[in-house]
This record gives sequence, structure tokens and C-alpha cells, in this order.
Amino acid sequence: MNYGTRKNIIINNGVFLVLLLSCFLPRVQSADPQPTSAMIPSFYTEEIYKEIEALATVLTIDIKKNLGYCIKDIKKDWLEAFDFKGKLDFVDGCVKQKGDFRDRMCTAAEIRYYFRSLLQGGSDGNYVKPNRNCNLTSWVPGCEPGWSCSADEPIDLKKDNKEEIPSRVSNSQPCCEGFFCPEGLTCMITCPLGSYCPISTLDAQNGVCNPYGYKVPAGDKNHSCGSADTWSSAVNNTNIFCEAGHYCPTTTQKSVCNKGYYCRAGSTDPIACSKLSTCNPESESQTMHAYSALLIVALSTLLVFIYNCSDQVLATRERRQAKSRERAAKHVRETVQARERWKMAKDIAKKRTMESLNRTFSRRKSQKMSDLPNTMANVENNKEPSNLSKMMDSIENDPNSQEGFDVQIGDKNVKKQQMTKGKNLHTHSQILRYAYGQIEKEKAQQEKNTNLTFSGVISMATEQGEEVRKRPVIEIAFKDITLTLKGKNKHLLRCVSGKFMPGRISAVMGPSGAGKTTFLSALVGKARGCNITGEILINGKNDSIHCYKKITGFVPQDDIVHGNLTVEENLRFSARCRLSADLPKADKVLIVERVIESLGLQPVRDSLVGTVEKRGISGGQRKRVNVGLEMVMEPSLLILDEPTTGLDSASSSLLLKALRREALEGVNICMVLHQPSYTLFRMFDDIVFLAKGGLTAYHGPVKNVEEYFASIGIPVPDRVNPPDHFIDILEGLVKPSATGVTHEQLPVRWMLHNGYAVPPDMLHFVDQIAAASGGATVVPTSQSIKVTENEQSFFSEFWEDLRDNIQSQLDRLEAIFMTSKDLSNRRTPSIARQYRYFIGRVGKQRLREAKLQAVDYLLLLVAGAILGMLTKVNDNSFGSLGYTFTIIAVSLLCKIGALRSFSNDKLNYWRESASGISSLAHFLSKDTVDLFNTIIKPVVFLSMFYFFSNPRSSFASNYVVLLCLVYCVTGIAYIFAIYFAYSLAQLWSVLLPVVMTLIAKQNDDSILMHIIMKVCYPRWALEAFVIANAERYTGVWLITRCTSLLVSRYNLGDWDFCLIALVVYGIVARIVAFFCLVISQKR
Repeated sequence: MNYGTRKNIIINNGVFLVLLLSCFLPRVQSADPQPTSAMIPSFYTEEIYKEIEALATVLTIDIKKNLGYCIKDIKKDWLEAFDFKGKLDFVDGCVKQKGDFRDRMCTAAEIRYYFRSLLQGGSDGNYVKPNRNCNLTSWVPGCEPGWSCSADEPIDLKKDNKEEIPSRVSNSQPCCEGFFCPEGLTCMITCPLGSYCPISTLDAQNGVCNPYGYKVPAGDKNHSCGSADTWSSAVNNTNIFCEAGHYCPTTTQKSVCNKGYYCRAGSTDPIACSKLSTCNPESESQTMHAYSALLIVALSTLLVFIYNCSDQVLATRERRQAKSRERAAKHVRETVQARERWKMAKDIAKKRTMESLNRTFSRRKSQKMSDLPNTMANVENNKEPSNLSKMMDSIENDPNSQEGFDVQIGDKNVKKQQMTKGKNLHTHSQILRYAYGQIEKEKAQQEKNTNLTFSGVISMATEQGEEVRKRPVIEIAFKDITLTLKGKNKHLLRCVSGKFMPGRISAVMGPSGAGKTTFLSALVGKARGCNITGEILINGKNDSIHCYKKITGFVPQDDIVHGNLTVEENLRFSARCRLSADLPKADKVLIVERVIESLGLQPVRDSLVGTVEKRGISGGQRKRVNVGLEMVMEPSLLILDEPTTGLDSASSSLLLKALRREALEGVNICMVLHQPSYTLFRMFDDIVFLAKGGLTAYHGPVKNVEEYFASIGIPVPDRVNPPDHFIDILEGLVKPSATGVTHEQLPVRWMLHNGYAVPPDMLHFVDQIAAASGGATVVPTSQSIKVTENEQSFFSEFWEDLRDNIQSQLDRLEAIFMTSKDLSNRRTPSIARQYRYFIGRVGKQRLREAKLQAVDYLLLLVAGAILGMLTKVNDNSFGSLGYTFTIIAVSLLCKIGALRSFSNDKLNYWRESASGISSLAHFLSKDTVDLFNTIIKPVVFLSMFYFFSNPRSSFASNYVVLLCLVYCVTGIAYIFAIYFAYSLAQLWSVLLPVVMTLIAKQNDDSILMHIIMKVCYPRWALEAFVIANAERYTGVWLITRCTSLLVSRYNLGDWDFCLIALVVYGIVARIVAFFCLVISQKR
């Protein structure tokens, strides 16, 4: 079937609706009472309508069966098209004019035949196929358009004679006004409400009956113009439609729309304009630009406020917190000062008392020593202790008390306040005073005993009986660790053995490419794509390091911190999510404050870390924040990858001192280091030198490294930094001073020194070393035992690479989803609590990115205004074109905005998820905060588009569809943002809505294309938009509605299903996005 034939069938199917609904005349009363002579036709009319109502009941089954896709509520559509209550003047007039009115109405059989002939004959809709009354041999005047005949025999409209068409060939007359008579059919059909069907007038010049455009038979002077000839879709014929700017209360009356009202095409009543809109006479729609102007002003004001004041909310809150913090710190300082002053006063009083006693003893040498205690006791008993003595006794009895004294210190009066233990504190002020009080006590204890750490002295400063938290220790022993790239015979590490002890700081040094970072990554289980051999023992057991993930900290080489958060916010979030859930809030605050103090970040604690676009703290401070993120979780094992790179000597020294305090508390600290100063070098306990190829050249205490290298003929020259000299030796830049010693031999010498087995391919170095020790001259060489390799074919090599790549991906997925037993004895916060922490963090980030949000809203405003002005709603297609562009524009703009949710902080997520922070809480928090944009963006777009395009559908229905659409495309954008790089994600976000919308508009009948169309989300959004608009087209628009929906293959009852499909699409997209988030770990 070609396109033209299918189009005709669709149009004819629409015409069938005309004939079916034309019989839906309700049981109504006649018009206003007439004189006695007029009562008979009015009563007769009511009786005829009773029969026609029965005919409508007969055809209800046909309507449900054939037109259910465009008529959802038959009774409602029937009343809106044929509720002539109080509007029966045209019927009474026809009854008076034609006494056989009842015999001129179409029966159910004629209506069915009319539809069948149109569907099978492929006519143009203005006449039907030949039938009993109108054919090649019998063509009475009643067969002409606008004319009808009376039935030859009485007919019963209540009877459903499905096949028999009554004979109508006599008494041919023009049809009455308010009715239409198609060409080739000799009966009358009532025009629907919203139409204007007067008797046409003849244009004598060309023989056309205006306004319907059909011609009278040539040469028949007795044939005059009748009523309307067809009721079809507005695409084909709009002759009977009540024109725009007018309204037709009945099918025979037409009035002009007055000022203050507007009348759309097919209106039965004028519609009053809104208060802020304007309507001139004969207006088709109200000009609602005032609403748009108000919304533009309101939204612009809001956007300007957000753009300029978004940071002020957080800045004001931070200033208030800073003031509270300063008050707490000042209170603690004044309390400490008061304690020191009273301590000095006590010491002075004791000193004077002793001097007085010495003078007394010198004057009374003859008095017995036994009388002195009694005398002093009597004096003390008789004299009441002074306030000074009481306060001195209080300090002496409880030196660790946080109690202040009511004394004047400067201009402030320090009030007495009892500090509560951390677990009983509630207010922010109490918590801060507790934290700063503890820090001051730790400082005091540290001055007395330099062997105590800044973190560990709390165990000596706490009150007696208070529970002291201790960190579990982690000892790592490794033997013959060898890492080889899969698919390649290349060693990254070879035969590395040793041990990292708790409470010690170990440094890993060596030339570039020696495998320093790879070595530490292998220890913490982060090495991917490698074959690992050897043993790694945790606390002497063959347990996985992942069992201790909650108490293991890993500081990456890059400073991965959130640039749009302050220093304190970064540290506090890490502490909240990674410290024990049972730890009181006050102790968490204490830990964060301690780390800030120890790393020297107090001056910049409220400063944004900064990004590439926005300047923040310095690089050295950023590096310390990077380390602090792991210190605040109180790890037992801390691995750092080049923490001093980019730091000056002062910052490096400050960082090492802070790590030294952590080590003295039992933390096992290992780090990669590049060219430290001699001062920093001496701060380490152990050192590991790796040579090229991942071989160990030295592993032991720092204090013995110079002695060891000197013993093999590599002394440190004067005024040369030892670590720099050793690295130059290992790099081969400096030749050893001893004869017969080469940098290639150093790993073998270390193996021989410790009794380790030497690999077979390095045994020739053993011979060289033996020869050199025997006094023979050996020419340095770097040659190794040559291993012959069979040359492989291209296909074999390609297959091996492919297999190794697949295996690497499988190993990576296995590592991601691997579960291990938790041996850390730390219960971190639940997913729900972490979700709450994430909500707070993401909310702050969104507020600081409010300028970008304002730009997104502005783009939506402009897009809505442009599309609303350029794509006015077309009644023939129910605004399908405008809605198509709307779907493309909203999808594109919302996807681009949603990409920022996950594209900008992938590195942060990889670090946090590797440390054990919940990926689900991370994902749900971002999606929850993005719901604000999902709700607001449709309002922003519709504020322009709706009032400029002025569709018939309601604002609420358009908003609901856009809400579901934005929710759907946001989930799709999450997939792009997580799985692709940002540039590729943007490209996909632009291409996908355009391509899928074009596919959704196709009318291909193939099964494959039909399935593809069902998968495209624009198809459901466009159908929902069109259905919401089509429901408002009633009365004379019913044929147009059914025709348009049939062409588009839409169903009026699928509006809810379309919305559900969009929501389900969004949910499925989020599930896929979360899966991509989990598997998209850093390779």
C-alpha cells in the first residue's frame, strides 16, 4: 500500500468518526416555548431524538472498537460535540420546513456502509462508493452534495439493520441548515458544536456554492445550493469550522469575539482574557506577554541574586563559626593563663613560706624539732584558709581540671565553667572548648616529654578512669615480591624482601622508573594488570591488606581534594565518613582540630582549596590538605606517594614532624621520596633504595645506610647530600670510586649481603663481584644472559594481547567486587549516615556553583522564548513541531548541565571509594540534590515557551511531561558523565537527543523500526505532549484529533503510560549509571 492510499484510508477513517458521532444526539428538551401552533413540531422533534439516542447506543460498540485510540470518554466527547440542550432552533426549523425530517436521517446501516466504502474505495472523502441509491444507473438529485432524499418506506432508527440500506430516491431537497449531506449519500447528518453550517449561496459566475466550494449540476436550473457537504479533518477541509476570532453558539449562528475576549477556531463561547493579557476584537488568542514579562523579571532577579549572593550564605555561616571558634580558643587560652598565674603565685607563696620557716628555725635553735609541727598545726587550725589557699589547693589536687577562675585577666573576666567529657558534650561551643582544651593539655605535656606525640599525649592528659582509644598496629612483611606485566616479559619489581614496622617512618627512594610507586601500590593491593609472586604477610598472617582497608590510608601523588570546599570542610567530611561511628562528635572535632594544628593549616582553614579556574590556597598547603585527609581517619597504616614533592624545606619539615608524631603513636608510615634534604633524611627511621628494574639496593635503618654503602666502596663525598649521592649512583650518573663496583651490581651485592637467592639471569654479576673481591680487574658490563625468544606471527601476538587485555579487565572487575573479611575492628558510619554527610557536602558545592546554575537557567529562558515565538501551536498537528524542538532543546541543555554532577570529581570519587566510603551514598546524594534542578528547570523553560506559544493544553500538564523528561535525560547524562571523558560526554549529549527524536518521528512500518522507536525516549515525551494538547480539541475538532492521532500512531489513553515510561527510563538509566560508577575505578 503506497503512502497516498494509506493517507486516504486514514482520512476516511476520520470521516467515519463524523458519521458515528453524528448520531450522538442527547435526549434534550425543545427551545423556548412556542405558540400553540408550534408545539406539535417541537414535540415531534423530541420523539425523533429519542429514536436517534437509541441509534447512538447501537453504535457505541463500533466507536469503542474502532475509535478507542482517540476517544477516551465517549459520554464526555458526545456531550461536547452534540449537547444541543437549549439550542434546538435549527432542528425545529428543519422539522417545520420538512415534514419528513425523520425519514431523511441516516440509519446505522448507512453509516457503516459509508465508512466501509471510504475505507475500501480510497476516495477523497467528499463522496462514497456507489450504493443502492446512488450509482451509475441511478443518480437522483439527492445524491449531490448538500442534498438529501426521503426514505421510500418508514424507517426505525432504533433497529440495527447492519447491512440493509433503505431506499431513498424520492423527494430530493436541499439539506437543512445545521446539517451536512455528503456527496453519494441521500441522508442528513447533524453538524457538531463548534461548526457553522448555514445554507450555502450560489456564485452565479462560476457555479460554486459558497462557503463550501461544491458546484451545482450543470444545466439543472431547478437544483439550488444546499447545506454543508462534509465534515472532515482540518487538514483537508475547514469550511464548516467556526473561524478564529468568532464563536458559534449553535451550528447556525456566528458572532464576532468582542474586546476582552478571545475565540479559537471551533469555539462555541468566547473566553475571557486573563487580567494581565490583552485581547483585541476578533482575537484568536490572548496576548500573554505580560505574564512572560513578570516571570522574566522575577526569574532574572532571582538569578542575579543567586549569581551575586550565592557565596554569601556560606560565607556568613563560616564567619559565625569562626567567631565561635575564636571565642572557644580565647576562653581556653585565658584559662591556661589563669592556671599558670596561680601556679606561679603558689610557687612564690611556698618559697616565702619556706624562707620564713628557715628564719624561724635559725632564731630558735634551742627549741626541740618536735614542737614545730604542733605549733604549725595550731596555727592552721585557728586560722581559716584564704581564698587564695583554696584555689591553690584546687589546682594542686586537680592539675588537669578544665575549671576556670573568676579573676581579672586583662580586660576580660574569665567565667568559671565546668568542661564536660567529650561524649557528654552537645553544643558547638562546648565541643570547641573541649577540643581546644585537650590540645592545650597536649602541648603542655609535649613540652615536658618530647617523646610523646602530639596525638598520643591525650592518653596522659585525660582524667583518670576515662577510656583511652588505641589504634591497632599493622606490620607488613614481604618476601620475594615480583611484579610482571601481563602479556609482556617485563619486570616492574624483582625479589623485593623486607619488613615495615609499626611506629616507624620508612622512605622508599630511587631513580625514576625504579618502581617506587608500584612497590607501595602492590603492598596496599592497588597494583592492576600485573602478575604478583611472593608473600605479603600482615601481622605475620597471610591476610589480604583489604581486610584492613578501614584503617589504611593512602595519599596519592596528585593532590586530589575538592577545590570548591574549604580546608576544614574537606578534612571534616573525611573524618565523619571514615572514623568509627561510635566515636563521639566532640572527639571527631578534636581529631580534625589536632590535624589542622599539626599541619599548620590554621590560617587557611576557612579558605577554599581552589581549582584551576578559581585561585585558592597555595600548592604547599594543598599538599598538606591532601595528607590531612588520611590523617584525620587515624590510620594504623599510612602510605604516601611523594608527599614532599613541590614543598619547600619548611613545609616539608612541618609535614615530617606531624608524621613523626603519628608514628610515635604506633602508625606504620611508608612514603615515596625524591631528593630530601639531609635534615629530612635523618628524620626517617628506615630507608629503601630501589634500583632500576625494581631491585632492592638497600633496606634498613637510615643510620646504617652510609656505613653499608661505604663498606662496598661507595663512600659519601664531603659536602654532598647522602640520598642525592646514592640516587646518582643508582641512576648511573656517578661512577663508584671503588674499583670493580658498578651500579648494576648493587642489587646483587644487597642479596649476597642478606643471603637472599640471586635470580639465574643475574648470576654473572656474582662472578664479577667475586673476581673484583679477588683483586682481578673486571670490565664493567651491563650485559645479561641472553634469552632467545621465538618470533611470533602477527596473529599470535595480536591474540595474546587481546587475551591479556580481557584478563586484565576481568581481574579489575574481580578486584572491584571482591569482598574480604574486615579485621580492622572499626565500624564506620552506615550508608544512611554517609548519605546525610554527602547531602551536606554536595549542597555546599552546588551553592558555590550557583553561577553555573544561573547560566543554565538563563539558557533555558532564552530557548523557551525563541521556540515559543517561532513554533506557534498548529491546530492541525496539535503543536507537534514545537514540542519536537522542545524535546531536543530541553534534553540537550539539561544533559549538559547534569554532566557536571559526575564529570568534575571522578578522581575524588576514585579516592574516596578506594578508602571504603559508600559509592551508593555518593551517587544518591548527587541525584537527590539534582532533583532541585529537575523540578525547577521545567518551570523556567515553560515560563517562556508556554506563554509565547499559547497551546490549548494546561500549564500543569506540560509541566508534568517536562518534569518526567528532565528526570529521564538527567539519568542518561549520568551515564555519559561517568563512562566517557567530559568532551565525549558532551558530544553524546548533543547527538543523542537529535538522533533519537528524528527516529521517533519516523512512520516506517517495519518491525525493527517500530522496536527502535519504542526504545527512543523522545517518542514517549512527544506522545505525552501531543495527547495533552489533543484532549483539549473537542466538538468539531474530533475528526482532526482522530486523524492526527492515527497518523502519529498515538493513543489518547496512553498519557499516563508515557509518563511512566519516561520515569522508568530515568530509573533504569540511573541504575546503569551507578553500575558504571562502581566499575569505573581508576586503572
